[in-house]
Amino acid sequence: MSRIIRDYTPADEESWLRCRVLSFLNTPYFDDVRQAKPEIPAPGFELVATGDSGTVLGIMDVTVDGDLATIDTVAVHPDHQHQGHGQALLTEAQSRARALGLTTLDAWTRDFPNTLRWYRAMGFAESDHYLHVYANYYTESGEPDRAIGSRRQGLRPMAAFLHANITDEQRLRSEFARIHVCRRFALLL
Repeated sequence: MSRIIRDYTPADEESWLRCRVLSFLNTPYFDDVRQAKPEIPAPGFELVATGDSGTVLGIMDVTVDGDLATIDTVAVHPDHQHQGHGQALLTEAQSRARALGLTTLDAWTRDFPNTLRWYRAMGFAESDHYLHVYANYYTESGEPDRAIGSRRQGLRPMAAFLHANITDEQRLRSEFARIHVCRRFALLL
């Protein structure tokens, strides 16, 4: 199968969404589902890896803020993983970021072993950390109340997604069933 790395076009949206949701399905991002692709403002860029049929095999969106490029989304369709598509997308992203005069490419991701291995294998160094905390009534009915505390009359929280300091990890793990360490990976360009 041949592979083409090119700019995303609006005609790719359905295939982009399918690639993203299926690649995230068995990861800590399983519930990060979107019905429309978010736009990446210039000078950021949106890349796709396509196969012979034009179907999206992999995606990479990169935002730019000052001299920092950040991978907003990277995903490879499960049927096409471990074939170099992610690395090919990364190589193109590095080239484009350098052409913009950027000094660093970074990414934030959760504690999924395959993803952590990939970033390390691609030469990224891990640095900052914080927590993603999910409080869900259907996991344990008291979680949202513990997470939010006081609430408005007539409203009952059913779920909450929160950020927390990594120093609170042990305490929060004793209170909530779903906690992820969010890690920053950076690559000097």
